[in-house]
Amino acid sequence: MNITQSTLADIDNIFTLYDAATTYQKTINNKSWQGFDRALIEKEINENRHFKIMEGNELASTFVITFDDPIVWENSDQDKAIYLHRIATHPKYRGRSYLKKIIEWSKALAKERTIDFIRMDTYSGNDRLNNYYISSGFTHKGIRDIEWTSDLPEHYKTGPFSLFEMKI
Repeated sequence: MNITQSTLADIDNIFTLYDAATTYQKTINNKSWQGFDRALIEKEINENRHFKIMEGNELASTFVITFDDPIVWENSDQDKAIYLHRIATHPKYRGRSYLKKIIEWSKALAKERTIDFIRMDTYSGNDRLNNYYISSGFTHKGIRDIEWTSDLPEHYKTGPFSLFEMKI
């Protein structure tokens, strides 16, 4: 298992994975992703911020990083942090601890770049997922409503969101 950068050739498989993740979200919560603009995913790939985990020739998991997130984290964007977004795992590969592998990869990147935190957000109210993040080493930093702007994907229109942080 390796974490590598996504390419434009992966984009159809990424959307298939997002669709599967959204379907799964709907089975456990009344909040789910609401689709993503293809141009956004292409931009993230072209900026080398979109990553994948492959199992053989199959896309098993994907995620996005950024190094600032002022809309979601308000003034906290002044800290040196890696922000994880849109972690999605193919249903066939759930339970393989990809989050822990993504965390280890993020920690290594943080050390290379002298970054102090790994941060992420998710819909509030999914206690099972929130507890999984806590058991994976994140600290719950609170719940907040996020004022949606066109810079955010559609699912940010409905909150609130739980914020999580891990000190490196």
